[in-house]
Amino acid sequence: MEQWKSLLDCEAFAALQQCAQSPFDLTRPGNLTPERLLHFRCSGPEFDLHYGCQRLTGEVLDLLQALADECQLVQQFRQMRRGTVMNRIHGWPSEERQVLHTACRDLFTEVPACAPATKLAQKELAKLRTFLDEVESGAVCNRKGESFVNLIHVGIGGSDLGPRSIYEALRAYRKKGRQVFFISNVDPDDAAAVLDGLDLSRTLVSVVSKSGTTLETLSNEILVRQALRQAGLDPARHCLAVTGESSPLDNPERYLRSFYMYDSIGGRFSSTSVVGTVMLGFALGYGQVLEFLEGAARMDAAAEGENIRANMPLLLALVGIWNHNFLAMPTLAVLPYSQALHRFAAHLQQCDMESNGKSVQRNGQELGFQSGPVVWGEPGTNGQHAFYQLLHQGTEQVAIEFIGFKENQRGRDMEIHGTRSQQKLVANLLAQSLALAIGKDDENPNKRFAGNRPNSLVMGERLTARSMGALLALYEAKIVFQGFCWNVNSFDQEGVQLGKVLANRILSAMQGEGEEGGLENAFLGAVGIE
Repeated sequence: MEQWKSLLDCEAFAALQQCAQSPFDLTRPGNLTPERLLHFRCSGPEFDLHYGCQRLTGEVLDLLQALADECQLVQQFRQMRRGTVMNRIHGWPSEERQVLHTACRDLFTEVPACAPATKLAQKELAKLRTFLDEVESGAVCNRKGESFVNLIHVGIGGSDLGPRSIYEALRAYRKKGRQVFFISNVDPDDAAAVLDGLDLSRTLVSVVSKSGTTLETLSNEILVRQALRQAGLDPARHCLAVTGESSPLDNPERYLRSFYMYDSIGGRFSSTSVVGTVMLGFALGYGQVLEFLEGAARMDAAAEGENIRANMPLLLALVGIWNHNFLAMPTLAVLPYSQALHRFAAHLQQCDMESNGKSVQRNGQELGFQSGPVVWGEPGTNGQHAFYQLLHQGTEQVAIEFIGFKENQRGRDMEIHGTRSQQKLVANLLAQSLALAIGKDDENPNKRFAGNRPNSLVMGERLTARSMGALLALYEAKIVFQGFCWNVNSFDQEGVQLGKVLANRILSAMQGEGEEGGLENAFLGAVGIE
């Protein structure tokens, strides 16, 4: 395995540290100009990235370009897309896998980046198209010959957060009468809230687990199957499996149809695989699935450009490195000014923090600097009436990425007090970006805004299936670039394993099988559970 460079190994590192001693002052009169706002803009598929309200200069951008070149970030991204084994820790037991989530949407070029993986994705898409046609024609129906109008998506983590956020983003484009519901939490109230009052006779159930052994998902599947039986229904006529080939879920006697996900696609990067497209195809139709995948594919291609000023995912990643590692900003708020994206920050939270929340390099050595930030966020303008007080005047400095659209999805708007609601939304978005950057002086210290709160704006025309695919791929590539720069393995998640092991031990103790006098039994006793 090639020993890739990371931050501390790069010549640009010291120069960037020096620039960070006196970063660009956004509040200084004459610094934030119309010319700067026009110049500090990067155009990409479906979106423009505006970064004039970041505390950086052309010199810093040149140094970030040098950093990207020294770390060979684009070269690593290209190798990832072409099938190099990137999921590994050199010299230690690790997953040793390719990372090919991009192959799921690499269907729109004559020469796919990784043809074997793309062929597998095409095969599953063909299966999905056939299944959706059968649902549409009535060949797949309930025992009374009625069409299916509901789908329950059962999964957790990457099998829930990404698909759920995409469905919420695109539900404005649903086929008439179609609805999707999600069950993820092992808390039985989660399943009960979905099942209560739902016409199960006209409901499909998609059970999503690559291994076919995920505790929470299997527990929820049993609850759903029980509800189907209690309604006098045969679960085998209602349940679909989205799983690894030959997993315990890959069983035609128990499932109406099986769709396959592969080891080269990590859960948090799986939304463009059948993990997301089975649900999305049922809700929106196959044509919208292709639009979604094409948007992602176009962003993947753009991410292979060498020039940081023209490569939106790379630029977003390196600006994030500048804020986090050089300006010492520990958290990132992703703030979409679109109610449809109200679950997108939750997806990014997992995708980013599970990928880059690491303290060990790919050679097994400890990191000597900060890796992934804490990621959080809520939609505007609601957030303005919740936590923006801290963003503007708090002692905690928060890096911010706004997401906005010029037009609304549904086309239902009206003029109120001289402007449409969408204009009010966009006006608030731009006002927050400027206010955070320039601040405001005041004799009254309580009314003083310090400014110099750096932020970027990802701006699109309208949230559609195509632009949602591009937005998803933008952030996936950003996360991958940052992981390469920090020299961490962004594609495993060992940090979740210990809790799983201990949960199983505690469950054994609850069944009277735990070690007498063990810590698990003691903890159960301490909290009053027998």
